[in-house]
Amino acid sequence: MSTLLLALAAGGLVGVTLGALGGGGSILAVPALIYALGFTPVAATTASLVIVVLTSAAALPAHARDGHVRWRTGLLFAAAGAGPALLGGALAARLPPAVLTGAFALVAGAAAVRMLRRRPAADDDAPVRPGRAAAAGAGIGAVTGVLGVGGGFLAVPALTGVLGLRMRVAVGTGLVVLTVNGLAALGLRAGTVDTLDWAVVGPFVAAAVLGAWDGKRLAARVSGAVLRRAFAVLLLAVAALMLIDAVV
Repeated sequence: MSTLLLALAAGGLVGVTLGALGGGGSILAVPALIYALGFTPVAATTASLVIVVLTSAAALPAHARDGHVRWRTGLLFAAAGAGPALLGGALAARLPPAVLTGAFALVAGAAAVRMLRRRPAADDDAPVRPGRAAAAGAGIGAVTGVLGVGGGFLAVPALTGVLGLRMRVAVGTGLVVLTVNGLAALGLRAGTVDTLDWAVVGPFVAAAVLGAWDGKRLAARVSGAVLRRAFAVLLLAVAALMLIDAVV
């Protein structure tokens, strides 16, 4: 299969995941860019941020129109995470690729386990505790900067588990966090953006944006519990593969 077709196929899968689950796009984009498209880990994490920021921004309006975005919560998360994302980006440049890959796998696995745990019914109108939201947002921002991911695969579990949002609202609100945190993390990676292979990244982004619309429609037809379990299984599978790669 040609590089262009691989980029289109991977981008479509990332977009569907992002549109349906509000996260997970970068956790698919990073391994796809490295193992299928031949990017270095540094280039892959930078390209992943570009892809997820653009795809999240494109998917956000549709979720907002459906009333599935808690703007105050999302912006509080994002504001708390912007500074740590910048610092994490600076730290990432000093870590060996194997360390980044292993850390990526461990964080993804922990998020998946958390999502698989049963939780009581949530109330979308419950008041948001600013302290808890800010603490969770700062942690997600730091991980975004270090691992070069949008943070959605952590933001959605945090929004459902820590703040008690229902899955569909967490999906829409998570897109706000992905967009802002991704932009912040790119702030210290600007020098590497110019060196990306845009003949691959461009089609990848285009397919991801189109796929996000299909993912949004999928989310409207599938229950939140099914989406959560699918997301968790996906994270566990990718985490296991990347951990093996890091230690072998």
